[in-house]
Amino acid sequence: MSNGTTAVRAFAAHEAGGRIEPFDYELPPIAGDDVDIDVEYCGLCHSDYSMWSNEWGVAAYPFVGGHEVVGRVRALGPEAKGLEVGQRVGLGWFSRSDLMTRESLGGDHNLSPGNEGTIIGRHGGFASVVRCQSVWALPLPDALSVEEAGPLFCGGITVFNPLVQFDVKPTDRVGVLGIGGLGHLALQFLNKWGCEVTAFTSSPDKAEEAKAFGAHKTLDSRDPESWKAAYGTFDMLLSTVAVDLDWGRLVRTLGPRGRLHLVGVSPSAVPLHVTQLMSNQLSYSSSPLGAPAVTARMLDFCARHGIAPKIEVFPMSKINEAMAHLHDGKARYRIVLEADFN
Repeated sequence: MSNGTTAVRAFAAHEAGGRIEPFDYELPPIAGDDVDIDVEYCGLCHSDYSMWSNEWGVAAYPFVGGHEVVGRVRALGPEAKGLEVGQRVGLGWFSRSDLMTRESLGGDHNLSPGNEGTIIGRHGGFASVVRCQSVWALPLPDALSVEEAGPLFCGGITVFNPLVQFDVKPTDRVGVLGIGGLGHLALQFLNKWGCEVTAFTSSPDKAEEAKAFGAHKTLDSRDPESWKAAYGTFDMLLSTVAVDLDWGRLVRTLGPRGRLHLVGVSPSAVPLHVTQLMSNQLSYSSSPLGAPAVTARMLDFCARHGIAPKIEVFPMSKINEAMAHLHDGKARYRIVLEADFN
């Protein structure tokens, strides 16, 4: 550190889809309500892959990904509140919000206009140090594993937030589409929430694993009789997949006032007619991650019920191998990178 700046060691790609290599840079002197975090672990999410390959057209290079950070507070700006140096915290997709917008004042920081992403327009957590606004650096309960906690700050809150936003009840029957990085966490949350949980799967191997994660039932998506038995039964369907599905047939499995909720981004538009929704007063919705207060509730819920992602750990220096593992669909179910700069 010189003149108040902070030297950072990181891994960056210098072009879309390019090899990720060591990259050093400096953070300016810390100010305002900023927090610097010494990174210990950082999850590797498919959103990191999409940004690295510039799939969404918003990446800037050199690109340092990483938005599922767990580490210790290194330094605090003079206006940062509620944290202490050395405290273990986590950081997810969002890194800064305007705290004076109507949305933030109402507690919906994740819906505030102009939010800054941890890996959009700034360098993320594939680094020795990452900087964010203090409101987005959330204390990690002691009961949670430091190694496993990172994916909760993106994948975890993505599937937990709908339970809070739409007042999912313990008596509800919920179907989960996709037993992967998001879905395996959704099964755990919904089971401990008290719901009757059904996992939609086409693989017998996945069926047994889904039950181990918390599904009470499975629906064989290849079996017409399974579909017939499910028609009109669910209070909510939670889709975690990024593929196009037979949305009309799925809607038929909803009971009165049922909800189809998407947190996975389907490649194409979802073709639903009003008549498919109107007769049973059905709803179709989506949601983005969660506000700091909801994320803190999720972390407490995980600590209370022993909820954690199933992870594979790579040294951060093996990030290219980890990225290939993710791309090839081999992750079971979330990848975590261990910072090994020393």
